[in-house]
Amino acid sequence: MAGPKDPHDRGQRAYLAGAAAEDLVLRHYEQRGYQLAERRWRGAGGEIDLILRQGAALVFVEVKHSKTQARAALRISQAQINRIYASAGQFLEHEPAGQLTEARFDVALVSGAGEIEIIENAFGQG
Repeated sequence: MAGPKDPHDRGQRAYLAGAAAEDLVLRHYEQRGYQLAERRWRGAGGEIDLILRQGAALVFVEVKHSKTQARAALRISQAQINRIYASAGQFLEHEPAGQLTEARFDVALVSGAGEIEIIENAFGQG
């Protein structure tokens, strides 16, 4: 039987907390008129948590969950940003306008209390 310090248990709890945070963020966007295009879409560069549509435009969303929003923000690395860009580029290849599709990259920070902060164009491009 797994003990309280079992890494598998911690990993499972982290996975479930991340999925719950994604659910919260998805509802937040849907209430503002966005539609889910893909969830946990995996491209060559890695996974994109949420891909949303608003008309012809796309929003690629990285969801970060931690005890506080500030701690969640610290979990975003430049390498991860580069992987998200690579995967988004691959996703855009299948859009009617291809790489010319209007798109932006948001980060959603979710605290342990379920508070959400959306940072639009979080990577300074898009």
